[in-house]
Amino acid sequence: MFEKTKKPNGDSMTDDKMKVSTSTASIGPAVKINGRINSDEDLAIEGFVEGNVMSEANEITVAVSGTLKADVKANIVNVHGNVIGDIIGSERVVVSKSGNVVGNIDAPRVVLEDGAKFKGSIQMDAQSASSSSTAPLKQSVSKDDSKETKTK
Repeated sequence: MFEKTKKPNGDSMTDDKMKVSTSTASIGPAVKINGRINSDEDLAIEGFVEGNVMSEANEITVAVSGTLKADVKANIVNVHGNVIGDIIGSERVVVSKSGNVVGNIDAPRVVLEDGAKFKGSIQMDAQSASSSSTAPLKQSVSKDDSKETKTK
């Protein structure tokens, strides 16, 4: 009933569907995108993207020429260009010396290379990135400005 169809080389077709993609999709330097991107493969961004970018099981790389005004969620996020928005990396986030991030980072491992520019907060809880929702991190951060005054 559930037989695997054999290919000429002996591999089953179902094995091919289970393999993780090793290809990389690219958004070129002359490309501008406004909207939501969901990718099932690695993604290299050299152009401009505004919206949301998700590649949860893969890697997203923002090239030196790339600019994101977007929330980003991926297994690994490498920033060599500019990101304005929150970044969630289920494995790690790396901001290189040419990278600039304005937003919050949530990942179990975060690397800020010498010279990297960063303005925001970092959360490095090993379980937080894997259980985070796609909602922006800014909404979950609270700040308590209240002051207590004691009188005798």
